[in-house]
Formats: sequence, structure tokens, C-alpha cells
Amino acid sequence: MASGEVQDDLQYHGARHQWDLIDVQEVWRFRELIWMFALRDLKVRYRQTFVGIAWAVIQPLAMMLVFAFFFRISGGKPSDSGLPYAITALCGLIPWQLFASSVTSGTQSIVINQQLVTKVYFPKIILPLSSVAVALVDFSIAFCMLLLVMMWYQVVPTVAILLLPLMIVIVVVCSLAVSLWLSALNAIYRDVQYLVPFMLQIGLLASPTVYDASMVSPQWRWLYSLNPMVGALEGFRWALLGTTPPALAPMAISLGCMFAILIGGMIYFRRMERLFSDRI
Repeated sequence: MASGEVQDDLQYHGARHQWDLIDVQEVWRFRELIWMFALRDLKVRYRQTFVGIAWAVIQPLAMMLVFAFFFRISGGKPSDSGLPYAITALCGLIPWQLFASSVTSGTQSIVINQQLVTKVYFPKIILPLSSVAVALVDFSIAFCMLLLVMMWYQVVPTVAILLLPLMIVIVVVCSLAVSLWLSALNAIYRDVQYLVPFMLQIGLLASPTVYDASMVSPQWRWLYSLNPMVGALEGFRWALLGTTPPALAPMAISLGCMFAILIGGMIYFRRMERLFSDRI
């Protein structure tokens, strides 16, 4: 083969590698690492804490009480569902906590594990995936608390609850999609980890966590729906409480943005993965 043909072939395979997605089969072979890292992180997180894993319940409860007090003194009406505000708020805050916790831990996952990243071979996507797994444990505990609150207020789910697992999957996918981008960026630019808390504070208010999406003016609904967590949170609230179903168009926009972020994140993470050892 001529040298020119060899060069063209290398350029072709290099270009194709740049646009490769994550190797799912390889991740599946290393799947046990996800649970190993998740168990390690859980032990580290709650080591020498007074209330331990109860923080998974305390945080959304405290935030719900703060916003309930705010809306009460301001005279605002954050929901038109007719349900107790405690339930509607927790239905937004608990999945949001899953997202925020996944993104916060996932952003730093590559840098924190730099010794493993530079010395041991494994698919590096395992690290943000393990961050999502840890957040799912906290979510499960907080979700049990939410069910108890629903029983207290005698709120009975409708048949829409059959779609609740799908809505949880959507929240998880959103969490992973954003974590892929931020973990790869943080490995190159350390400023990213300091921006994340600020971004999450804005995201909390720009998502239907403590209020219904119906409170947003219709003329801004399309822009609001560009936030992928809008569809995820509204879908979660509808599936669990049987509130008004999310409008089809805004839901489609949110899901479309979610998949765009996910695919872009997988491509970018794969491209940056080979640079992690040199840059961290």
C-alpha cells in the first residue's frame, strides 16, 4: 500500500474515532466497577456523620419548608393542582436532588479518581455512572419518605403511575448526559467544578421543582422547555400524582434537548478520554 493511502486510512480511522459513541459492550463488561465505586463513595460520604443517610430526606424536606414559607408570605400560588403544596413540591425536589447530586459528584469524578484514571485501564464513563448510582440510593430513600407523605395526606396515585419508572429513567439520563459534559470539561478546566453549584441554583429556579410549569407564561413555554429537566419533572409529577399531563410539544422539546445533550456528551467524553491521563 502506498504511503499516501496509509495516511488517508489513518486519517479516516482517526476521524471515525472522534465521532465514536461510548462502547456499551465494554462498559457492560466492567459493570461491577460501577457498584464498587458507588459503595465506596457511599461509605466515604456518610462516614463520621451524625444522621448519616438521613440527609437524603432532610435536604428536600428543608427546601420544601423554605419555599412553602416563602410562597405563603408572598401570597404566590405555585400550583393549581389542588393538592397539598408539600406533596407537589417534594415531587419536584426529590427528582431534582437526584439530578443535582449526580451532576455535582459526576463533575468531579474524573479528577477525584485521578490515580485510578492514570494507572488503571477501564472505561472512564464508569466514574460518572457510579455517581448516578450513588444519587439513586439517596433518591430511593427520599422517595420512600414521599410515599409516606402521600399516605398522610391520603393522596392515591392514578393509573399514570405505571409510567413512573420511565420518568425516573428520563431523570437518570438527563443526569448522565450533563455529567458526561461536565466531568470531561472539569478534567481539562478546573473552573468548571466551581461553576456547577451556581448553575444548579439557577437550574432549580428554572425548572418546575417548587412550582408547576403551568405557571410559566405560554409565550415563553417553548424557551422554558429547552431545559431537559422541565419535561422530566413534569412527567414525574404527573405519573405519581395524576396531575395535568405534560403538553406534548413542550415534552417533545425537552426530550429532544436531552438526547442532543446525551449524544453530544458521549462523543465529547470519548474524544477527551484519551487526554485524561495527560491533563489531570
